[in-house]
Amino acid sequence: MGRRVAITGIGVVAPGGIGVEPFWDLLTAGRTATRTISFFDPTPFRSRVAAEADFDPARHGFDAREAVELDRSAQFAVVAAREALAHSGIAPTDPDDRAHRWGVTVGSAVGATMGLDREYAVVSEGGSRWLVDHTRAPARLFDYFVPSSISAEVAGRFGVEGPVAMLSAGCTSGLDAVGHAAALIAEGSADVMLAGATDAPISPITVACFDAIKATTARNDDPATASRPFDGTRDGFVLGEGAAMFVLEELDAARARGATIVAELAAHASRCNAFHMTGLRADGREMSVAIDAALADAKLDPERVDHVNAHGSGTVQNDRHETAAVKRSLGEHARRTPMSSIKSMIGHSLGAIGSLELAACALAVDRGVVPPTANYAVPDPQCDLDYVPREARPADLDVVLSVGSGFGGFQSAVVVTREGVLG
Repeated sequence: MGRRVAITGIGVVAPGGIGVEPFWDLLTAGRTATRTISFFDPTPFRSRVAAEADFDPARHGFDAREAVELDRSAQFAVVAAREALAHSGIAPTDPDDRAHRWGVTVGSAVGATMGLDREYAVVSEGGSRWLVDHTRAPARLFDYFVPSSISAEVAGRFGVEGPVAMLSAGCTSGLDAVGHAAALIAEGSADVMLAGATDAPISPITVACFDAIKATTARNDDPATASRPFDGTRDGFVLGEGAAMFVLEELDAARARGATIVAELAAHASRCNAFHMTGLRADGREMSVAIDAALADAKLDPERVDHVNAHGSGTVQNDRHETAAVKRSLGEHARRTPMSSIKSMIGHSLGAIGSLELAACALAVDRGVVPPTANYAVPDPQCDLDYVPREARPADLDVVLSVGSGFGGFQSAVVVTREGVLG
């Protein structure tokens, strides 16, 4: 990768809490944050459960107008970025004009969905009168249509004047946004990056989309156990929301300023299967190619992987494909490697989940704990690895692999290591 990349700050907005500690406490306790949807009446839908964040904009510094007009996904990104900067103890407004050597990369699968959904409802009720009378449109209407407005919002809030980008690659957006940011540091185009992903997709239009293809669970009677990746009784994922942002720094500079280095971001690889929008080949080859590329980039043998943070969505197809991919890439070592899915606890927040999973990876390396797969009880003969059922597990972790899979055939892998493992 060229220059090495350190993770020195993590900020989290997630179901179950705002901030690193509530997030980590939820995961290591194996608690679930899923419940019946409260944002709107879910009765007409097949899937009526979600993992919602307990988030009040007013408590996080947004004024009354921003609380209404700034989309929830952008609010999440700003708060997570603020948390990451505070965790890192660095600011982009140093006297040496470092702001120009800082950048922002944000990932999102669906952008400002909640804002768009709300305005669609207004248009439906107002018809042509709304279209003619532009004064009835919110000032931020344009932002809802332009996904890059989220990354611009983060850059503007924190005075970042270097490379700023928005990346959308479906459910791998969070991994790919952080990977893109790390590449900019590695090649010398930036010294520090605010990077991560956000999505707030719990809206009628998104729920309807996944209902249509039956990707989400219909287990509405017991929301707490609805998300059950790798379990033999799983029937789809639970929609979630949230954001995770990181402060990434060039490793030597981070060491020189005395930063606490949570972990190193050693490698990232992404591939597309060019096969089907939602289908996956049963042999796991698509994801395996991405895993192999990431490990090769990090110059690590597969036997060095101590833990796999799984995509683990809870769909029959994906979990079997992912199991096959990990076995294909790690060989017999796969059977000795704990592999777990935090979606079992916080749901699937689409583009944001990859960054939330990376946050879990970095914390796992730093704190020596593998989060569990909640709700795992009934084995699936085609999912035959160690999924860390229900309880967290202490472990010495030097190398952690995080993998993601998304509609459109996107497959991504990121390698996170303890500082110094790479030499």
